[in-house]
Amino acid sequence: MNSSKSSWLAGFGVLKNTTCHTEKKISVFFSIIFMTVGILSNSLAIVILMKAYQRFRQKSKASFLLLASGLVVTDLLGHLINGAIAVFVYASDKDWIRFNQSNILCSVFGICMVFFGLCPLFLGSVMAVERCIGVTKPIFHSTKMTSRHVKMMLTMVCLFAVLIALLPILRFRAYQIQASRTWCFYKTEHVEDWEDRFYLLLFSCLGFLALAISFLCNAVTGITLLRVKFKSQQRQGRSHHFEMIIQLLAIMCVSCICWSPFLVAMARIGLGEGRSEDTCETLLFALRMATWNQILDPWVYILLRKAVLRNLYKITSGCCGVHVINLHMWELSSIKNSLKVAAISESPGSSKHMNLQPLSSMGQ
Repeated sequence: MNSSKSSWLAGFGVLKNTTCHTEKKISVFFSIIFMTVGILSNSLAIVILMKAYQRFRQKSKASFLLLASGLVVTDLLGHLINGAIAVFVYASDKDWIRFNQSNILCSVFGICMVFFGLCPLFLGSVMAVERCIGVTKPIFHSTKMTSRHVKMMLTMVCLFAVLIALLPILRFRAYQIQASRTWCFYKTEHVEDWEDRFYLLLFSCLGFLALAISFLCNAVTGITLLRVKFKSQQRQGRSHHFEMIIQLLAIMCVSCICWSPFLVAMARIGLGEGRSEDTCETLLFALRMATWNQILDPWVYILLRKAVLRNLYKITSGCCGVHVINLHMWELSSIKNSLKVAAISESPGSSKHMNLQPLSSMGQ
């Protein structure tokens, strides 16, 4: 029993001399802060989405609301589940020998890390594709992008992420306790087997692919909106285009900055370029950066609205003693403004229909 137990521990990196020792109080503090901020941010985003869905049930916004809801719900569950497990590990003094003898907790932790890591990236790329279709092909989007199709896409994305997360288990490859003994993931130390490298490279390639799709679709959407802005003299359209461009830039910057370190680290380890002595600190920093993406997602997608910016401007101007200019022309939210533009574009008898023709003709 002792020999088998020692071999089990050695296989999961608990008894290695390369174990990375982190400050317990600081690590617990980071875990609790990330978990709390993430839960509050995504909960607030869910409340805003529910109110928006109750107020605006138009067909043109159903796909956006469903995809945004799936994103924030996934981020919320990720913070709840992964955060709760991480806090439990810290509270147990990272004594995996005591509470993980059958390796069940590590397997569950690893599956959740992979699923809640890839699923938001996939959903972000799907949202970028949906937004690109809505801008470049508004007629196709209004007729073909129904709620049923969006629900099917959400289901397929989740099932695909689950399949990737369960792949090591199906291949009888257990998830590994990492060098810091605070989280579980694919094997990242002394990776020699081709299958272990395959899992790391698969995770990295899928993440980079999702970011590339998001970047490409958001770039096309931004360029299209800019072209329409310069051609159209409509004041409302200009405001709407400006807001959308700001959101698209924020989405691309946050996703790329937060996820690139972790995906690069996984790719380097999978290719055999990462050094063992640098693995622990690099992965911990990259993991915390990726966690911030799930915290910032609701603020970028939902809360970065003109109503929030207007209130912040008033507060800042009031504190600085600056005269507040009249901002009554601003719409209450990006959702409301988008619905107005969609309603105008779908109305054949509207006089403003001709102003939106370049938007649909570009995608022909």
